[in-house]
Amino acid sequence: MDASLWKILGGPSLASKGAFLNDGGGKKNVLLVIAHPDDESMFFAPDIGYLISQGHNLHVLCISTGNANGLGDTRKEELYLASAVLKISTQQAKVLDHPGLQIINFDDFGVSGHCNHRDVHRGVRELLHKVSDRHLEAWALASNKILRKYIGPVDIWLSILFAKI
Repeated sequence: MDASLWKILGGPSLASKGAFLNDGGGKKNVLLVIAHPDDESMFFAPDIGYLISQGHNLHVLCISTGNANGLGDTRKEELYLASAVLKISTQQAKVLDHPGLQIINFDDFGVSGHCNHRDVHRGVRELLHKVSDRHLEAWALASNKILRKYIGPVDIWLSILFAKI
């Protein structure tokens, strides 16, 4: 079965409904697209907290349940619980789990090189390309070099130091 993120999201009808556009009151609707449950907490919790604190309306679209070990239903419920903790309405969190998108952001490296993370990034880029006539923004989580991932507290110190330069 051939499926694209664009087709599943509803093609041009979704964008024309204003699903990702400013609501007119300065508050933006923000769509976070993740590969599987836990990505929202592992990689995006600080960004989510910031956006919510600024009054933005956050939605989460999860491409799959991450059912690698038969725990897809459990992981899906964990996404809804995490959304509630992160102050995202559970009605604004959706898990597609479409069979044509099982191997489908992040940036092009996908933080850890995970194929699902990388494919989500590519799918969002394709979506933006197809709706280039709309005013949509997409942000990507920048992957750090492998060394930075494993030096822990030293990375925090280095990040602060380089942010001031």
